[in-house]
Order: sequence, then structure tokens, then C-alpha cells
Amino acid sequence: MRHKNIKISLDKALDIIKKPITTEKSTNLQQFNQYSFVVSKNSNSFEIKNAIELIFKVKVNKVNTSILRGKGKTFKGQFGFRKDTKRAIVTLDEGNTIDSSLEIK
Repeated sequence: MRHKNIKISLDKALDIIKKPITTEKSTNLQQFNQYSFVVSKNSNSFEIKNAIELIFKVKVNKVNTSILRGKGKTFKGQFGFRKDTKRAIVTLDEGNTIDSSLEIK
């Protein structure tokens, strides 16, 4: 695995992690030490892992990603699509937690 030793800057990390997802479903995942984030579309799991470890100072065990396709919507008679978004569910090692009151700037 050649991606493990790549270091990223704090600016790049903040570009990768856009915002946390605070839904009821994602809140229920926190009891299993899993946290959800909206991330950059062109980032991969290794970059997401490094960004989370750098920003929140925790040890990441696993990263699962999914791309959600934008829904079709009609606005003022014009049909269009919402943007595609990429989400990451990050599993932390035992004993690591992310304070839910932390905001990403």
C-alpha cells in the first residue's frame, strides 16, 4: 500500500472534509464509533482517513464511501438535477471519539 505514508496539509484536509452529517441515522451510528461526513467528490479513502486523523486527532480504523446521485427537480418550470454528493462513514478505533460539538471551519 503506497498511500499509507502520504502526508497532507491542514488546508488540503479541510478541503476534503466538507461538513459532518447530523441526521438521526448518522447519530445512531455514533454508538458503534462511526461518524458520517460529506467529502470532496474527487477524494479517495486514504485521503479521507488522513484528513480525519489530522483534523480531529483520532485513529481511523476504516472508511466507507458512497456517491449519492443528484435527484431530478423542477424549479420554475425548468427541469434540472441536484448536485452529486460523496459521503464517507468513518469507523474509529476503540477509545477514540469525535466531539459532536466540533465544527469544521
